[in-house]
Amino acid sequence: MSRQDDLARIREALKAAAEAVKPFTPGAVEYDEKSSRGDPVTAADLAIDGVLKAILPRPGEGWLSEETVDSPDRLDRERVWIVDPLDGTREFVDGIPEWCISVGLVENGRPVAGGIYAPPVDLLVVGSVETGVTRNGEEAGMTGRDGLEGATILASRSEWKRGEWDRYQGAFEVVPCGSVAYKLAQVAAGMADGTWTLVPKHEWDVAAGAALMIAAGGSLLHADGTEPKWNQAKPKLPNFLAARESLLEEFLRKWVG
Repeated sequence: MSRQDDLARIREALKAAAEAVKPFTPGAVEYDEKSSRGDPVTAADLAIDGVLKAILPRPGEGWLSEETVDSPDRLDRERVWIVDPLDGTREFVDGIPEWCISVGLVENGRPVAGGIYAPPVDLLVVGSVETGVTRNGEEAGMTGRDGLEGATILASRSEWKRGEWDRYQGAFEVVPCGSVAYKLAQVAAGMADGTWTLVPKHEWDVAAGAALMIAAGGSLLHADGTEPKWNQAKPKLPNFLAARESLLEEFLRKWVG
């Protein structure tokens, strides 16, 4: 099995998922609340999940999805697909064009390939550690910015609304954006300089973007400077920071600790 085969599967799955979401109208879709926090889930989430699961995993490969009941079998698999069928469901429900479909592949606990497709803006970012990153079929990569001065950093829209990014005012440009995966795709493809959050996120929010960041020559770290572990029994990250290594070093030195 080659990495090109993995990438072909990712593209096929994202294309099929984009078709599966077409019958649903963002901003005019019914939803249920699946947690005490009021996190929404729609029929679109479940439809995409079914399409991805039908295309991606092959015998012997594991599966972790936000919309599938988790199974401990994945912990014994060398290759595990970690997906978020619709990352940014809140934005989807509200009609904000900042949601996407996120597919990541982890091998032996390491993100190696991923693809993120944002239908509202027709942005497709796909890549692997062996092949680099493409943006809508063209070679892409991160910006060359090494430091915070003049940097554009994508922030969680909800964190931004709560004022959690106010302390960075003047240090760099902060741009609020919805989906975690969508933000990571933009950074990996050179559309922004970095993104981070100091609050917990699930592996399915981040895995595809982590693979793309690494493929593009960037870094995705925890706030203590360590690398995340993937395909964990409790698939939750305490936080993450994603940008070029030198930019993250400056951020950690000046703002964290």
